Amino acid sequence: MRILVHPPARPAPWRRCLGCALLALAGAAQAQDAVVDTQALGERISALAREGARQAVASPVRVEVEVGQLAPRLKLAPCQKVEPYLPSGLPAWGRTRVGLKCVQGPKLWNVSLPVVVHVWSRALVTTSALPAGTVLQASHLGQAEVDLAAAPGAALGNQAALLGRTLAHAVAEGQALRQTDLKARQWFAAGETVKLVAAGPGWRIVTEGQAVSPGLEGQPARVRTESGRIVQGRPSGDREVEMAL
Repeated sequence: MRILVHPPARPAPWRRCLGCALLALAGAAQAQDAVVDTQALGERISALAREGARQAVASPVRVEVEVGQLAPRLKLAPCQKVEPYLPSGLPAWGRTRVGLKCVQGPKLWNVSLPVVVHVWSRALVTTSALPAGTVLQASHLGQAEVDLAAAPGAALGNQAALLGRTLAHAVAEGQALRQTDLKARQWFAAGETVKLVAAGPGWRIVTEGQAVSPGLEGQPARVRTESGRIVQGRPSGDREVEMAL
């Protein structure tokens, strides 16, 4: 079989990887020519990933896409037209996959291609390596461009909200700080009197109750109301529980 590939004049590394992947698609074809325009398809894959990543963040970001290789065991028929798409439920973020489906050929197929989506933006980082238990001060924090998609959880950008927080584990110099890097705050203990707050458009109700469980940041807490009813809410501040209605 003869395969005609139309590469860009100066292929970027991700385009070279994509070319390898597409050549693998036609590896078992015997009956006809397969014409693969790696530049056009690569640009479409990159554009899909960039758009998906930018929809996930509000601030301007720079997105880079690394294209992996298809599983070598795949034996697929040649295809004259390949359509890329973002699989439902998979974010265009970090290590993920882009779908490739043949829409024009003797035998249609649908496969997924591994990609790594890097999302670069300025964020707060540590100015030095810090051990677990460090109480963060302004001197510990700086700004740098980091890959937001390199680890789970959003990178934290509010310096005032970080000051006084305690590190849950050691972090490296230049590392972007995320919620999982911080010890959860305890807003109140079981048995304490807390405010129950419920709010909506144009209204706000505040009552009191007794905490049945401790109020740990990020975890639901149970509160006994004045009527004796047990309700559950989200600890949102010092001796305060936010109720969802």
